[in-house]
Amino acid sequence: MSLRINDIAPDFTAETTEGTIRFHEWIGDSWVIFFSHPKDFTPVCTTELGAVASLQDEFARRGVKVLGLSVDSVEDHKKWAKDIEDVGGHPVKYPLVGDPELKIAKLYDMLPASAGDTAAGRTPADNAPVRTVFVIGPDKRIKLTLSYPMATGRNFDEILRVIDALQLTTRHKVSTPANWKQGEDIIISGAVSNEEANKLFPGYRTVKPYLRVASQPQ
Repeated sequence: MSLRINDIAPDFTAETTEGTIRFHEWIGDSWVIFFSHPKDFTPVCTTELGAVASLQDEFARRGVKVLGLSVDSVEDHKKWAKDIEDVGGHPVKYPLVGDPELKIAKLYDMLPASAGDTAAGRTPADNAPVRTVFVIGPDKRIKLTLSYPMATGRNFDEILRVIDALQLTTRHKVSTPANWKQGEDIIISGAVSNEEANKLFPGYRTVKPYLRVASQPQ
């Protein structure tokens, strides 16, 4: 099953470092970052989980829940969390899903059905595709996917930027231009007439007939 933007994120029940969760129920009315890892006790992933731990307040401020997954057991995750805190300087206060039977990795199309049904004996290289970030909205639909190679650490400042853009464009009839950051000018949606734009975005500028910019709405 190939997952695309606007698809419903597959639901699942799983054991985590904070107990059993039913994914859609756990999401509730929140936004979610669901990010995966090919194996515990790996160097790049250790720094990534630590980076997310350092940003937990930023995600919470945006109403975003964080859920990690690694293709190993919950017991291994709990041991790994000590290393993550040692390296990153922050405790891991978000749940980590155990996926020792590879069920969720397969459900989210990160491993093929032929991958078998156990993480035992598999190397990080065997699980290399399990390096994906999913941003999921309160409607349970996938809003963004990012897949990274194992040797390249993920940029979580970029993921925060994307969350800001997604939440803004959900609330208002706008889009964001290349490299947009919070507080910068936005693009008025093409579905908004000039007459409506005058009311919603007084003083907007027309760069091209199809490109109208305005200050970011609050």
